[in-house]
Amino acid sequence: MKVLLAVDGSKHTKTMLAYLTTHEGLLGVKPEYVVLNVQLPIPSRAAKAVGKEIVAEYHHAESEAVLGAVCKFLDRHEANYKTRVTVGSPADEILKAAGKEKVDLIVMGSRGHGTFASMILGSVAQKVLTHADVPVMVVR
Repeated sequence: MKVLLAVDGSKHTKTMLAYLTTHEGLLGVKPEYVVLNVQLPIPSRAAKAVGKEIVAEYHHAESEAVLGAVCKFLDRHEANYKTRVTVGSPADEILKAAGKEKVDLIVMGSRGHGTFASMILGSVAQKVLTHADVPVMVVR
């Protein structure tokens, strides 16, 4: 089974990873993970002011901070994985990556906002749940 893990480095990512490793049989024997970190774009005025190189360095440093901890965790559990980093809208990039990688399942953590907060703030998990072509597991 090929599984997309959407990670952002938050405590919700850690909760999701802990859940997966304590329920090893859930995804079959040795699933193949695609670990995706989506970086938010820098506002265009700020990006123009600092330049493309600085923006690229910033995204690289931020993604390395997230992926470094996740990869260390997955290595300890002898998981089979590859990493991907994109810049854009998290929900849109998760959906694109799921299609491109031809995954069987998307797994992500949830901040656990209530319905009212989700309506106002928007919810990455809600958008992915609504538009994904494959099953989605949201760990809370």
